[in-house]
Amino acid sequence: MSATAHPRVESWRRGFYRFRQSWVSVLGLLIVLVLLVLAIGGAHLTPFPQHIQGVVDTSSRLQPPSMSYWFGTNELGQDVFSLVVAGTRISLLAGMAVVIVGAAFGVFVGALAGFFGGWVDEVLMRIADLKLTIPGLILAMAVAAALGPGIVNMIFAIALSWWPGYARLVRGEVMAKREETFVLASRAMGAGTGRLLWRHILPNIVSPIIVKMSLDMGFAILTVASLGFIGIGVKPPTPEWGSLLSVARVNMPDYWWTAIFPGLAIFLAVFGFNLLGDGLRDLLDPKARR
Repeated sequence: MSATAHPRVESWRRGFYRFRQSWVSVLGLLIVLVLLVLAIGGAHLTPFPQHIQGVVDTSSRLQPPSMSYWFGTNELGQDVFSLVVAGTRISLLAGMAVVIVGAAFGVFVGALAGFFGGWVDEVLMRIADLKLTIPGLILAMAVAAALGPGIVNMIFAIALSWWPGYARLVRGEVMAKREETFVLASRAMGAGTGRLLWRHILPNIVSPIIVKMSLDMGFAILTVASLGFIGIGVKPPTPEWGSLLSVARVNMPDYWWTAIFPGLAIFLAVFGFNLLGDGLRDLLDPKARR
């Protein structure tokens, strides 16, 4: 192993050791892995797949949790466990899409603002500041209501309010990196603006972006559920945690299981991604790995 590669490997080894030593980070990783398994194969793991398609069984309506129905049934006789498991795919994929779209646009804007500075920085950051004056959920509600219900419109509406955080993060990182020696050396060798930015600077600021994305996943899922709860997001019979919670609120408190379990799924998703984000911050932060 070369002398230059050994310190880097040692640094990563220490980072993984810190991650393993933190039981909350490992717990977050386990929760996220379980959610991913349910999102990928949830339809094949449910005991009543026909209920996911909207089949009604009035003879079994509002049954409490039992060996037959682990999470009970709703007012249509559908198995709540099957609906919650099936809703994992929509909630996770929607949250992931929101974070990816918001991060991609925010990274692009922040990279341009931080690299060029001057009037480019002023214009782009004032647009970001203007967006920050509007609460994200309110803006997402307005855009989703204007575009109409649907998962694509919902993702676009939430992502529209998500990008300024990434833009400000990347702007600061790019402004710090553009004056470092390796960038100045590449510029002296004739590297163009695009090569400097996309081949030299951005690959060196991936770590904070990944950490922020992992932390934002939980809040994106919560925002998706919020729009579904007020009826702007995914519409029934497609199972989604927020819409399941919205339909079940009329059954509280007598038939508590119809609302408790979708709400618990939202809590676990947010909790798991937050714990994982904290662990990734310890793993990817060079200062924390020393």
